[in-house]
Parts: sequence; structure tokens; C-alpha cells
Amino acid sequence: MTQLEEDLSHTARVPVTPQTAHPAYRLPYVDPDFMRSDPLRGVRLQLELEKPESLLRAEGVNSTVVMFGGARIPSPAEKARARTPTLAALSHYYEEARSFARMVTEESLKRGGGELVIVTGGGPGVMEAGNLGARDAGGRSVGLGIVLPHEQAPNEYVTPELCFNFHYFAIRKMHFLMRAKAITVFPGGFGTLDELFETLTLIQTDRMERMPVLLFGGKFWRKIVNWEALAEAGTISDEDLDLFSFVETAEEAWRAMRGKV
Repeated sequence: MTQLEEDLSHTARVPVTPQTAHPAYRLPYVDPDFMRSDPLRGVRLQLELEKPESLLRAEGVNSTVVMFGGARIPSPAEKARARTPTLAALSHYYEEARSFARMVTEESLKRGGGELVIVTGGGPGVMEAGNLGARDAGGRSVGLGIVLPHEQAPNEYVTPELCFNFHYFAIRKMHFLMRAKAITVFPGGFGTLDELFETLTLIQTDRMERMPVLLFGGKFWRKIVNWEALAEAGTISDEDLDLFSFVETAEEAWRAMRGKV
């Protein structure tokens, strides 16, 4: 038994008095009210950074391939229930995401299983497809979930020991990118756009090393963002358009990144 465990055992056995029953007497690290207080925000941020980092290190996850994309994109089998015809039409990207994750995981297993591990946000849609594809290949995958009012439990295909939950978006984003060797971005909404532009900004400003950033669905992305207009306006450089490329299929994406990871 460690000294910490001995202290916890001791405090559990002390007599109940007005003094020992008061929250002030609790050891700080087992006092939930104290841990949730505003002055402890910095500590909570550190804990969210360190817990997944420690567990990923212990599990031997050295590098990852990130899969961003919409939670609302259905599988082909579910496309009839999609909210809009556009979402139904995008359902084939579920299968592309699944195939891509399988290909990457097969390569990961050839390298011992600790490199090029698939990481998703752990939710439904494209994220589910990524975790499912990794399982199809017999490998592991990471899920970086976040507590949101409308979010459900993690999808069932995330490797349990690599399934994490976050309160802070900022720390979750750090974990997406800290081990990344390639980034794939499937059609999605605000969250996907946020993740895409944050990634491009970090690469553009040399905060991250340059790596393949592959956008699945050129028609979708060119309609959503007028990339050339940004360059023409001078708000980005012409060279910034080379920070990413468009792909349509899992095979095309794998060929685009294969020699660079």
C-alpha cells in the first residue's frame, strides 16, 4: 500500500465529528467541490492533458492518423433515414472512411501496432466508421470523446482502453494532433470545420510539422469554402493552397499519404 492509499484509508476510519464531517477537512484531491472550483481550472486542464497522455504512452501508441468528419453522416444502410437528401448522398463516405481506416490499420499492424493508430472523436457517423474499420483489420483505435448535451456514449468500436472523455475542447484538440502523422477530413459541420481550420493554421504557422491533410469530397469542400478566393484576396498565400489536397476514395487517400508516413 502506498502512502497515498494509507492516508485515504486512515481518513475513512476517523470518527465522525463536526470537524471531520466538514468539507474543509477533506483531502484536496478527493474533494469534488474543490476540484470543480474556478481556481482549480488550471489543474483540471493539466489533468485532461496528462491522463490520456499517460495511458496512450502505456499502451504504446506512438503515432496516429486522424479522422475528422460529421457525426450526422449515415451508413449506406441508414441513409433512408437521413435528415436531408444531401446527407443521404454523403453516406458513401461512411464506407470510404471504414475502408481507409482498415487500410491504415493493416499497415499499423505490420509496424507492430503502435504506429499510425486511427484516432477519431469516438462518436457516430464518420467517427464510428473509422473505429469500425480499425476493428475490421484486427487493430486498435482511439476515441477522443467530449461531454456535450446532445452526445451519446462512445461508439462500440473504439478500443475500450483507448477511449477517453474530455470537458475542454482545447485539450481534446491537442490530443488529436500531438501524435498525428496524417490528417483526413470528411464532410461535416461546425466541429469538422473548426478542426480543419485549426489544423491548417497550426501547419501554416509552423506550430506543427507539415503532413498530409486530405479532404475527402472535393465537390463538397469546394462548395463549402471558396479556397481560391482566399488566395485571390490575399488573406492567405497561394502556397497555402498546397497545405491540403482533395481525395475521393480510401485508395486515393492511402496512395497520397503512403510514402509520407
